[in-house]
Amino acid sequence: MRFEIFPHTMEFVKPAKTSRGEYHQKTSYLIHLSDAGLVGVGEAAPLPDLSVDGAIDLRLIAENLLKKNLQSQDVESLLELWEPGTVDSMPSLRFALHCAWNHLQYLKTLPDIATSPIKPNHWIKNGFTSGKTGIPINGLVWMNHVEAMYEEAIAKINAGFNCIKFKVGALDFDEECKMIEKIRKNFSAFQLEIRLDANGGFDEDTALEQIQELSRFDIHSIEQPVKTRCPELDRICRFSKISIALDEELIGVHPDKMGTIERDGKTFLQWAKPHYIILKPTLLGGLDLADRWIKLASDLNIGWWCTSALEGNVGLSSIAQWVSQYQPSIHQGLGTGSLFKENYDSHTRVIGNKIWYLP
Repeated sequence: MRFEIFPHTMEFVKPAKTSRGEYHQKTSYLIHLSDAGLVGVGEAAPLPDLSVDGAIDLRLIAENLLKKNLQSQDVESLLELWEPGTVDSMPSLRFALHCAWNHLQYLKTLPDIATSPIKPNHWIKNGFTSGKTGIPINGLVWMNHVEAMYEEAIAKINAGFNCIKFKVGALDFDEECKMIEKIRKNFSAFQLEIRLDANGGFDEDTALEQIQELSRFDIHSIEQPVKTRCPELDRICRFSKISIALDEELIGVHPDKMGTIERDGKTFLQWAKPHYIILKPTLLGGLDLADRWIKLASDLNIGWWCTSALEGNVGLSSIAQWVSQYQPSIHQGLGTGSLFKENYDSHTRVIGNKIWYLP
């Protein structure tokens, strides 16, 4: 079995701004795992300021693998080695390897696949990958001048979205409130679900006051209101007037094992008690680990949804087909494929407020 890695840089169509800063380009790595004339494909797309392996040139990590004839047990060993919470953790590379491995194993189950001129890009067979059902998604409004954010939201609503997520937390708070109030005056909570994502932009001392002010606008949820590892997070979750959704808190945490940051997922969720967790498989280390987070959240009566971590179309397609197995009714955050120039060929398309697979 041969392992190959191909770096690829994608420019954003326009800067993607959050309370942490802004992105202009993104480096992605396409992973090929080949055997018997078949190629499984995955994408590693670490975020420089969030991914545990975001500051590492993944090509250097892969150099030793390029020289080896990998066996099945080698792949399984790497998946274990690169799990979150370990000193060798490589979450985005693990996600890509796991997707490529799933894809390769699926191809091997298909009769006469070696001689077929067309080989499927998916590795899950269901209504989504056959093009029969779509997955509901939210529209995303990046941070900008409030007037531009309002206009972008209106454009997305006119395009068919009935759930919009706004990036907030770095502009003037009163101006952000006025913009959201203007949206809500034109669209009731029945017509439009509003989500907010502060990316840790609120100060822990004033977060509850800001959230209470925002609660006037019938907000569905607010993601990561304060910075990670905030000692007051449990109190904020308990007394918040808006449902709290946590995503960045899960980075580097194993769902059921104590790791290098000295906490496991169950202990953390039992302490913080968020209303939702948001799963970014690239940052969590793989789809199998995201499955375990879902099981854990379900056991603790915590809701969840899945979003991209600004992967290219290959990674986005993998996440979409994985989450389709859960037949979600809640909006997922998977409408990010159009953010990039020079993206990979897409096997998905956004139509209205859903993402569809192109078989």
